[in-house]
Amino acid sequence: MQWHSKNKSAPLSIRKTSVASILLADADLASRLAIKSLLMKAGYAVDSAATTSEAIGKLDRNQYQLVLADLRKESDEAGSGVLAYARQKDFRPATALINSDLCELLPETNGNAGTLTEDDSAQGMVRISDDNVSYLLGRVAELIGSRADRRMRLALRQAS
Repeated sequence: MQWHSKNKSAPLSIRKTSVASILLADADLASRLAIKSLLMKAGYAVDSAATTSEAIGKLDRNQYQLVLADLRKESDEAGSGVLAYARQKDFRPATALINSDLCELLPETNGNAGTLTEDDSAQGMVRISDDNVSYLLGRVAELIGSRADRRMRLALRQAS
């Protein structure tokens, strides 16, 4: 982070640099805007898409560390389809389904949405509500961190 001030009488402000880039694909405008706002306030660079074709276009033009998708208003399979497409990209982002109707973040495991179990927190499920925004942001950071760890391990294996 860099501190800067335009003039000496102005208060100091922090110039945020993004921690990671996230693609948020959600057909529900209110959910998309709320989640995007939370992630941006946390310092993430967030692109958003309202449709499958828009999400795929952004995946073709940009690289992301995390792709979150809930496009069930478009079709039941749309979100999973976007995540499957994302996993085929060279940059291999972390992926998770969002169920914004139930306000949950579900991990994508082996191409299928995770089921809600006791160990959901270990698998990436997050309930989005006013009282646990910090937990949501923590789980997003964990998903991105897990991706980085997988990429580092792969690079080490390939180097040896």
